[in-house]
Amino acid sequence: MHRVGSANNGSNSSRPRKEKRLTYVLNDSDDTKHCAGINCLALLTSAASDGSDYLFTGSRDGRLKRWVLALDRATCSATFESHVDWVNDAVLVGDSTLVSCSSDTTLKMWNALSFGTCTRTLRQHSDYVTCLAAGGKNSNIVASGGLGGEVFIWDIEAALAPVSKCNDAMVDESSNGTNGPGNLLPLTTLHTINSSDNMSLNTTQTQGYIPIAAKGHKDSVYALAMNESGTILVSGGTEKVVRVWDARSGSKTLKLRGHTDNIRALLLDSSGRYCLSGSSDSMIRLWDIGQQRCVHSYAVHTDSVWALASTPTFSHVYSGGRDFSLYLTDLQTRESSLLCTGEYPILQLALHDDSIWVASTDSSVHRWPAEGCNPQKIFERGNSFLAGNLSFSRARVSLEGSTPVPVYKEPTLTILGTPAVVQHEVLNNKRHVLTKDASGSVKLWEITKGVVIEDYGKVSFEEKKEELFEMVSIPAWFTVDTRLGSLSVHLDTPQCFSAEMYSTDLNIVGKPEDDKVNLSRETLKGLLAHWLRKRKQRMGSPAPANGESLSGKDISSRSSSHSRIEVDGSSENDAMVYPPFEFSVTSPPSIITEGTHGGPWRKKITDLDGIKDEKDFPWWCLDCVLNNRLPPRENSKCSFYLQPCEGSSFQILTQGKLSAPRILRIHKVINYVIEKMVLDKPVDSLNAEGSFGPGVTGSQHQAVGDGSFRSGFQPWQKLRPSIEILCSNQASNILSYMQSYDCAVS
Repeated sequence: MHRVGSANNGSNSSRPRKEKRLTYVLNDSDDTKHCAGINCLALLTSAASDGSDYLFTGSRDGRLKRWVLALDRATCSATFESHVDWVNDAVLVGDSTLVSCSSDTTLKMWNALSFGTCTRTLRQHSDYVTCLAAGGKNSNIVASGGLGGEVFIWDIEAALAPVSKCNDAMVDESSNGTNGPGNLLPLTTLHTINSSDNMSLNTTQTQGYIPIAAKGHKDSVYALAMNESGTILVSGGTEKVVRVWDARSGSKTLKLRGHTDNIRALLLDSSGRYCLSGSSDSMIRLWDIGQQRCVHSYAVHTDSVWALASTPTFSHVYSGGRDFSLYLTDLQTRESSLLCTGEYPILQLALHDDSIWVASTDSSVHRWPAEGCNPQKIFERGNSFLAGNLSFSRARVSLEGSTPVPVYKEPTLTILGTPAVVQHEVLNNKRHVLTKDASGSVKLWEITKGVVIEDYGKVSFEEKKEELFEMVSIPAWFTVDTRLGSLSVHLDTPQCFSAEMYSTDLNIVGKPEDDKVNLSRETLKGLLAHWLRKRKQRMGSPAPANGESLSGKDISSRSSSHSRIEVDGSSENDAMVYPPFEFSVTSPPSIITEGTHGGPWRKKITDLDGIKDEKDFPWWCLDCVLNNRLPPRENSKCSFYLQPCEGSSFQILTQGKLSAPRILRIHKVINYVIEKMVLDKPVDSLNAEGSFGPGVTGSQHQAVGDGSFRSGFQPWQKLRPSIEILCSNQASNILSYMQSYDCAVS
């Protein structure tokens, strides 16, 4: 799985420090939708908000969204973007604080009623943060658990003093991820439950924080739950036991054994006496914590149970999981009913009055009838069954063909998402990426603009890939992944500056056709165009001229520590963005990079303000965009052989290996061939069909593409002979970054 690298690079290390990576995530044309599975749901009702009911969704696309709920529709009113990996869980604390956790190892706190304001980032976990739990409305306690076996308990109002800047690695003001102004929330004493019963004080924390560490979980934590007052915490994970903790001290009180596989979901009643657990063993268990025993087990599902939601009185439970099914079970009578079945595994449930919101591995969220105020109405419809108490009993019933009939066939409301990208192929021109999404739709992306240039619909991905194959070779200057459900393009120095193309091949008007364009440099200019404009407005002057150092940062001295910095003299140093590199402002991509104070951050390019962000861009990125400097590149030439095509009467007047610069257009090879084969022949013997573009003649040293124009037109140029170059037995329009090709002439 993807891991977020640490930003702490020791200055005392003798090994070269790996430079920061810059990533940009391409967004769909409808940016109000999620583009990956929905991992979590949180509801803010009108009693605690501004009169509207809100649904918060957290997705594997790394974002949270707020939806204004109406009877027949849900409208996206805000996107919360700062996490750089999957959002795994979210809870609401108090009247307007949203807390989220992510696979990027952080927790983030947001003003839930803002337009996406991240007020604080908490960095304490050593691995993915998988789950959260919160007390009731009057509690300020939040617990977090993760794959590192750690559980932390946070009181978000205990620390009233401003956060010290000396320990940004754990808690900072998240200026990197702030999408707008917002009030800072006071943070708390941090209680830590680690893997030891011995209490220890972490003296490196900021003043006002007194974390307590205690051994407990020896492996990953997948589920947490807390009672209304925030005094009792339960946790579960791969150890197959439910652990009960005193949330006020972080001390372990007892273990509850009974499940035979990972525990994936937990619920506590308001008093903290009863606990419900759902497991990968397909069972739901009801525990009496006071008696320290399992009082009931329910064999309802045929596969892993991943989500639980209870009625306010804790009399009925709604459950969903890997079997795509949503069930309602009476905890007292054991009567169960299949409410609905879907097409994807269920990840999270949220009960809302007489409806229930269902999140799954799909990017859409569905609202189903649930009769939450009077669940007995569902059993009155019939088709219910009695839940067994052994896991195989439910499976046997299924095998016997007596599968329950769903009570509901269609949801009452669906919040549609965008199908996630599940397959991709970088084409040979290294500017286009072919993708296939979860619905089977195949699209062609231009990554230097961040847009879809062709939507082929539901066609064969492999056939389309073959159809788009080009006989061209360009260095791999970027890498791509689809972990977030969309294309994430990664740029690493110096590799990202290895690819160049001629301006004429990019259809750039106003530049000499033989000007070389560095694809990464121009892409960076396009990505940061908004930031450059903001910076120019702030400084009241144009971007610095070629060779000047950055204001506020000694990029020049930083660059000098890296030998042989090149100045890109082939292109003027201005903020002009050429059409092939203009990114959309209606669906702008998001930038992900590593912050100065140790944490990665993510923000839309149109939200970059030219003030706070400058210090967090990689120095090589700023040096390229502002100072026109590129990292050193080897001035390598490519060798190839030019031979007459089999059966051709042409003869090459020179023999041996030819050499060319690292980028070469085919018309230059054609001109070279004509020089060596046709130039001295009678004019009337030439074929007047076909055409070729003007180019550079071969030199006396058999170097192709680095000579100069002959004065005037030669007779053979006026007749425009037809020459075809075959590379590896295929016709080619461009030779770029060749690798010892055998080229034949016909």
